[in-house]
Amino acid sequence: MLRAYAQGKIFGETYGDGEIRVVFLHGWGRSKADFAPSAELLAAQGVASLALDLPGFGASPVPTHSGGAREYAALLVSVLNELSTQPVVLVGHSFGGRIASVIASTNPELVAGVLFTGAPLVRTSSGGRSPLAYRLVRRARALGLVSEARLDRARQHYGSTDYRAAQGVMRDVLVAAVNESYEAELATIHQRVVALWGAEDRAVPVAVAERALALVPGEHHLQVLRGIGHLVPTTAPLDLARATQGLLS
Repeated sequence: MLRAYAQGKIFGETYGDGEIRVVFLHGWGRSKADFAPSAELLAAQGVASLALDLPGFGASPVPTHSGGAREYAALLVSVLNELSTQPVVLVGHSFGGRIASVIASTNPELVAGVLFTGAPLVRTSSGGRSPLAYRLVRRARALGLVSEARLDRARQHYGSTDYRAAQGVMRDVLVAAVNESYEAELATIHQRVVALWGAEDRAVPVAVAERALALVPGEHHLQVLRGIGHLVPTTAPLDLARATQGLLS
């Protein structure tokens, strides 16, 4: 059943009966539908869950102002407060994992455990820099040597697929998010944490999960899925459901 939360700023689909115990947060450019198979598997085991459309995706309207995962987390906290009297397990894929890390750190009383999958939580030393040509245009703009329109054309040419697809406020949200890193939040997460990663994830390699978990002071575990890439929720829903169930026990 589709329901509205946070005064209509966020919509989500509920699965199963009873009090919500799991909240799913999808990745950039995705939607709540990614988690439907796992949510249905959990519902069959008597676990009720909620899969949300993050603002600007699926059924949820575009936010009125820009901000990264920390801005989204503040809004999601209001949703969690609407749900139940018991902490929930947060399952965050990619961008959703960024948000989950902030909520678990800043509002630990709302979170029983966290499952990260394909989440770019920390930067790696091997992370690529912007192309030299783009950096030169950006520098020229800072010096007033080229116009903002010229810089925007460079962004369009050299930007990621997600950047080129995003428009307006959502592009600003994306820029804010990709410039965030969550070492400080990870270092204060004392709930149980599972990182469920595709061995073939090229967007966010397993090394990112290893570095992120090394910062978590509480109980944590990394599970790597052979033959699976970045989209764990849609390509390995049974593994995701099992790992989530483990955090509930």
